[in-house]
Amino acid sequence: MRVAIMQPYFFPYIGYFQLISASNVFVLHDDVQYITGGWVNRNRILLNGEDRMITFPVQKAAYALPINARSYVSDNQGLKHIVNQVKQAYAKAPCYRQVFPLLEELLTFSDRNVARFNENLVRRICDFIGIRTSIITSSCLDKDDSLSGQARVLDICRRVGATDYANPIGGTKLYDQEAFQSSGITLRFLAAQDERYRQHDDKWVPFLSIIDVLMFNSVQEVQRLLTRYRLLSQSEVDVQR
Repeated sequence: MRVAIMQPYFFPYIGYFQLISASNVFVLHDDVQYITGGWVNRNRILLNGEDRMITFPVQKAAYALPINARSYVSDNQGLKHIVNQVKQAYAKAPCYRQVFPLLEELLTFSDRNVARFNENLVRRICDFIGIRTSIITSSCLDKDDSLSGQARVLDICRRVGATDYANPIGGTKLYDQEAFQSSGITLRFLAAQDERYRQHDDKWVPFLSIIDVLMFNSVQEVQRLLTRYRLLSQSEVDVQR
């Protein structure tokens, strides 16, 4: 059984959804420390031919608090700004009429807890594009919360019965293949392919938020894009370098 573990991101790029689709169980790592400047509360869209960051502000709180103990700001101005940015960016995109109502609904989700807000949008987008992977949260697991890093990942994998663990290729330095092998788990790294699709008439800007993918592609085409990746072993990653 293949398992993947990622923090609950804010409208993540298609590689995140490829990882979900490639897994039998996807664990939203919601009880790890929230880090400012990551992808938990922001992502990139295409505006006027350039990538532009959209950010949902998070309320100030103690630095050590985990994601599931943090909240987005209650002021709706931040959300209105994101909605207006998306309208401006994609009003002429081919799938705007089908996709924008969903995005507007996700952005006005009433629960401002960062983890639950992001979990809702990840689950709903998966439903929209036909991903049927089982999604669970790490905070619901009976595990050893004193562990961190690779040891924590291995502990989660054991508790959900993983035989394979998949991680984005950018995290190859975080994990040791022998440690996984000794636990009876095969370690794989997902490399998303730079699969181009038409974005207005502008130059190609890769790996933007899933918002961009949905605005320019039908559900059927998104499902095809979900298959455009490779799962590599550590040795295969080393050869590519």
